[in-house]
Amino acid sequence: MEETMLTTSHRFFGRPSGRLLCIRLAIATLMVVTMGSMADPVGAGGAGGGRAVTPRGVQAPLASAVAVAEPLGGSSSRVALSQLALSHASADVQQLADWVLAANDHQHLPFVILDKQNARLFMFSPDGRLVGNTAALLGAARGDDSVPGIGERPLHAVLPHERTTPAGRFVAELGRNSNGEDIVWVDYDAAVSLHRVRATVASERRLQRLASPSARDNRISYGCINVPRRFYEQVVSPAFSRAAQAGGQRAGVVYVLPETQPMKAVFGYLKAAALLS
Repeated sequence: MEETMLTTSHRFFGRPSGRLLCIRLAIATLMVVTMGSMADPVGAGGAGGGRAVTPRGVQAPLASAVAVAEPLGGSSSRVALSQLALSHASADVQQLADWVLAANDHQHLPFVILDKQNARLFMFSPDGRLVGNTAALLGAARGDDSVPGIGERPLHAVLPHERTTPAGRFVAELGRNSNGEDIVWVDYDAAVSLHRVRATVASERRLQRLASPSARDNRISYGCINVPRRFYEQVVSPAFSRAAQAGGQRAGVVYVLPETQPMKAVFGYLKAAALLS
C-alpha cells in the first residue's frame, strides 16, 4: 500500500482542534450567477497514493439562507464563465461554482470542486478565479458515503466496495501524513485527504492513469484524492497555505460532487432553487 494508516494514538500527529463534518447546504432564495476567472492547468507530472491519515478538521458555519456574495465585478464574472466552458467543466461544476460564489459559501477561502464522474479537479482562488484544473485519481469504489468508522481501520481491513471518495462539502486543513509529507486534510473521520500522487506500487500504474484521456481508469485509491505533483505543489499547496497562514486552521473548502446520488440530495440549495423556479 502506498500509504499507511496510523493507529488511533498516532492519528493526533499534526492534528488541529475542532471537527470536520460534511455539511449539506440549503438556501431558500434564487441563485445569483457570479464567478471569478481561471488559469490553464499547471502541468501533469507526479507521484502519489491512496488513503492518508488525517487530523480532525473544523466545521464551518453554513452560509445564510439568503446570503448573496459580495460583487466580484461583471467583467471577471464573464471571464470566469467563459473559461469554465473552455476548460470543459461539466454543467454540475459550473452550477455549483456559481452558487458558491453567489452565496459566499466558501467564506472568501480558496476552494476546490471535484467532479468524480469526470475525475477532474478544479481549484479556485478566494475571489473566485479558477486558477487551474487537472485530472485526479479517486476511490476505487463508486459511492458517495464513507462507511462509519472506516478512518480507524488499517488499510488491509478496508474492503474493496468500501474504498469510496465521499461526496459533500468539507472544510479543509493542512497537515502531514505518517511519512511527514504535507497534504490537505479533507475528511478526518473517513481518513480522506488531497495529496500528490505517489507511484509506489508499479502495478497500480497511477501515473499512467492520470495521463490517460479517459476518466474510467482513474479509480484506484482507498478514498483519497490524488493529483499530479506539479499541480499540488504549484497550485493546491500555495493556495491553501496562504489561507491557513492568514486565517488560522481553516485552509479552504472542498466540494465533492456525487456520482450515485442526485446533486440536490447532497447540496440542499438545489432543492430550494427548484421549489422557487
